[in-house]
Amino acid sequence: MAEIAIIGSGGFGLSLALLCHNKGHKVTVWSKFQDEIDTILRTGELKAKLPGVIIPKDIKLTTDISCVFGKDLIVVGIPSAFVRSVCTEAALHIDSKTIVVSTAKGLEEGTFKRMSEVVSECMPDNTVVALTGPSHAEEVARGIPTTIVAACDDIEAAKYVQSELSGNNMRIYVSDDAVGCEIGGALKNIIALAAGICDGLGYGDNTKAALMTRGMREISRLGLKLGGKLETFYGLTGMGDMIVTCTSMHSRNRRAGILIGKGVKPADAIRQVGTVEGYFCTKTAHELSKKVGVSMPIVNELYDVLESGKDVNISLSELMLRPYVSENN
Repeated sequence: MAEIAIIGSGGFGLSLALLCHNKGHKVTVWSKFQDEIDTILRTGELKAKLPGVIIPKDIKLTTDISCVFGKDLIVVGIPSAFVRSVCTEAALHIDSKTIVVSTAKGLEEGTFKRMSEVVSECMPDNTVVALTGPSHAEEVARGIPTTIVAACDDIEAAKYVQSELSGNNMRIYVSDDAVGCEIGGALKNIIALAAGICDGLGYGDNTKAALMTRGMREISRLGLKLGGKLETFYGLTGMGDMIVTCTSMHSRNRRAGILIGKGVKPADAIRQVGTVEGYFCTKTAHELSKKVGVSMPIVNELYDVLESGKDVNISLSELMLRPYVSENN
């Protein structure tokens, strides 16, 4: 049995807490929000995020970040925008022997850093493993069979996470390509947002298949430039995560895109849906692609839609009428 702290009491944080609890681990969940904890203690669930999912009473809930002290594993289960600030605070209490698991999918604005890099900067004495792949919280929490990847340069650390968190309904593979795994996990949110827009416009399966495939081509180009491995982008953390996020109504990225496609202003769509990682990642990926000299036409068109209010139909037309090239370009 391991002692595990989950940082974050949202849907994904709680789903990971249940996963760890079902493995027999001693689990503590930290939340910034006392009202969320009070709701769980009063009703046994967090209906706003995981309706009908009962949180066992022996999962400890706290707003005291020092709960990370003395733990074998810490799992960071919060949106990417808050990773640096929360991990900086948690670092004051963490032991150097503790392995930290990073689950957020995004790139930090301004620095272009992957989330495991951000966590490592905050906790330089700790080994950080990225845990990513096709894994909606709503399904993980209900024990629906799921497969994801633990990625780290230290493969033994990845194997430790694999052994401690894998079970009957969760199969974890290991990888030494954290760059590829995290770039795939972050940028597929952009394509899912675009896929939702196509759905909102009433386009069909042909359009979505093209968008997903060409979107993965763009993601892999950028990932390779940053040091990722090509095969990673056609595995669970690349195409696998792309499929689940572009096709499911669990996906906030897709749901926000549908609203935009129906004519809702991007900022209003984000307010209606909540945290939409692809919205924030689009700007960062657009800037990063320019910096490193990688062609990403889908990302660039979506950036213009989100930031400048460009008509989505014009963007699609311009994508379709770009100069004709080989598919491998």
